[in-house]
Amino acid sequence: MNQTVQPLLTIVGAGPGDEELITLKAIKALQNANVVLYDALVNENLLHYTSATEVIFVGKRFGCHAYTQDQINELIVVMAQKYGHVVRLKGGDPFVFGRGIEEIDYAEQHGIATAIVPGISSALGVPAANGISLTQRHIAESFWVITGTTSNHELSKDVTLAAQSAATVVILMGMHKLEQILSIYQRHRDDDLPIAIIQNGTKSDQKRVIGTLSSISQLVEQHQLSSPAIIIIGATVRHASLDQHYLESIGVKEISL
Repeated sequence: MNQTVQPLLTIVGAGPGDEELITLKAIKALQNANVVLYDALVNENLLHYTSATEVIFVGKRFGCHAYTQDQINELIVVMAQKYGHVVRLKGGDPFVFGRGIEEIDYAEQHGIATAIVPGISSALGVPAANGISLTQRHIAESFWVITGTTSNHELSKDVTLAAQSAATVVILMGMHKLEQILSIYQRHRDDDLPIAIIQNGTKSDQKRVIGTLSSISQLVEQHQLSSPAIIIIGATVRHASLDQHYLESIGVKEISL
């Protein structure tokens, strides 16, 4: 280990997409970074806040990996020992399906100090920016946040449990399992629940559709929605109030409903 540097890993949440939804503490971490390792869902405009010696894309998308997770873990250690402060910049919040704890554990096993800067998860920020409340009195007393793709590439079994509740359900990384999700809901319910799908939430190229369990597939095909997108299912979706002023401020000109 280079004795002239002090190895440090800071796991930083970049927020859901809109560059202004990053926190002040996250910006300070970027400004103090010697190395930045950033993910696919990070708004690259945020990289203007850093003057790091090394800025490396380590993103993973469905079926395409710049680095495996093991390689990322090792890269964190190598860069921290060589340069000092490594910022691991992740979309949303690093502890919501972001594998942040795995990277922290690996760094600490190699004697590297760690810090965490939370971010606004897309599971919370994207619905809010689109006027969808995850909880609402007399309608939904709780909400679930579920991954649509587990480590073995299957749909989480929690979707079946969630479908039987009155909770609002937010599914991340679920577009490739949309038909399976709809089938589960239709097996366990006899109401045609409202559902929203929002692609590239809070970014200028955001697209969204709102329909029901029976109509959403056609809407997704009609408006050509794809990953990255979040799926929101529940009665509160019916009461969505679109913040058009906010959407205009980030450059969204038209929303498909």
